[in-house]
Amino acid sequence: MITAAQGKGRFKKRQFIKPLPRRWGICAAIILGVTLGFKASAGLPLEKLSLPAGFQISIYAEVENPRQLALDDQGVLYAGSRRAGLVHAIWDEDQDGFAETVKVIASDLTMPSGIAIKDNQLYIAAVDTIYQTGPLDQVFTKPLTPRPVFAELPKDKHHGWKFIDFGPDGLLYIPIGAPCNVCLSDNPVYASIQTLDLSVKPNALKAFAHGVRNSVGFTWHPETQALWFTDNGRDHLGDHSPPCELNIASTRGLHFGYPYRHGLDVIDPEFGPLTPDRVLTPPALALGPHVAPLGVAFATGTQFPAQYQNQLFIAEHGSWNRSADAGHTGHRITIARGPTGALRAEIFIEGWLQNNQAWGRPADLLFHPDGSLLIADDLANVIYRVTFDAKVAAVNTALLTPAS
Repeated sequence: MITAAQGKGRFKKRQFIKPLPRRWGICAAIILGVTLGFKASAGLPLEKLSLPAGFQISIYAEVENPRQLALDDQGVLYAGSRRAGLVHAIWDEDQDGFAETVKVIASDLTMPSGIAIKDNQLYIAAVDTIYQTGPLDQVFTKPLTPRPVFAELPKDKHHGWKFIDFGPDGLLYIPIGAPCNVCLSDNPVYASIQTLDLSVKPNALKAFAHGVRNSVGFTWHPETQALWFTDNGRDHLGDHSPPCELNIASTRGLHFGYPYRHGLDVIDPEFGPLTPDRVLTPPALALGPHVAPLGVAFATGTQFPAQYQNQLFIAEHGSWNRSADAGHTGHRITIARGPTGALRAEIFIEGWLQNNQAWGRPADLLFHPDGSLLIADDLANVIYRVTFDAKVAAVNTALLTPAS
């Protein structure tokens, strides 16, 4: 899988079908099972989104229920889904910032939210099974047949959807959520992050972190290689408690508190008295309660200004069960700012929540090798593209500066 640091905005040319006249393109798309982007999303109120000066947001692709994103070495984007049961391949062939081609490459899967790429093959996590596709070189011209490579994950659908990725150590990282709101399972595989070495037989899960209620987003720091991951806080302790979390695991074997402690100091009323005699690692940053943080990404490209480099961007999917009086929260992109020991949350994009009604829910983030930020929105059924233009920033600053 390509990274922003490796890509430098260049991809090897694929052997794609040459662009056809529009009428012939539609016919070819029908035959190949490919959808051509017609910008049906033009009605989305992007003007309601608030971004810092110089940043602009546009529609990159129209995709049903996109969740985790991954990019192959050729520049093709892939998106898993949750409710749709689909995996899509997405291609912006003319590199104009809008993906003209979207193709379903896997269907009829159970919540195939998590995807990852290694050695030119796509891995798909569908609750209890990890699938592997064939080579991706001709993904738009030949069908892929995902085959199971590991089918020993729990079958629970409650927190059963996955976010997966291959770490710097070559292992596949797989969070396994608690099968409940809050409980203490006899099976230690629940509420954890596991690793899987697919290069050896037989395959077996190995615990990396414990006390993780439901992580649906993680990445590795570009310098320290520590694992940074989000965790969704428990429900039914009120509108304003407990906080969701951003955690850092610099080594294997840490316990992050669930179900005994939530956030920095919220002791669980049922399981707090059962806290084991061991160190519980506090979150690196307590996020807002019920904001549902999902995908994360470090800004490592060169397009965004220097103050954003190596800063962690977080997709807050948004609350679902806060009371009407309290109102919903989340539905935005935040940044974890500052040094590791003194992180603070800063809003980067907001506006998907209007009058306590959400028209969009950010689910995952990916920095493209060209430096832009891609955002999957599984409610609006689109992937956004965020870019920075220094000239626009200068004009905006000038307009806001009082005349002397």
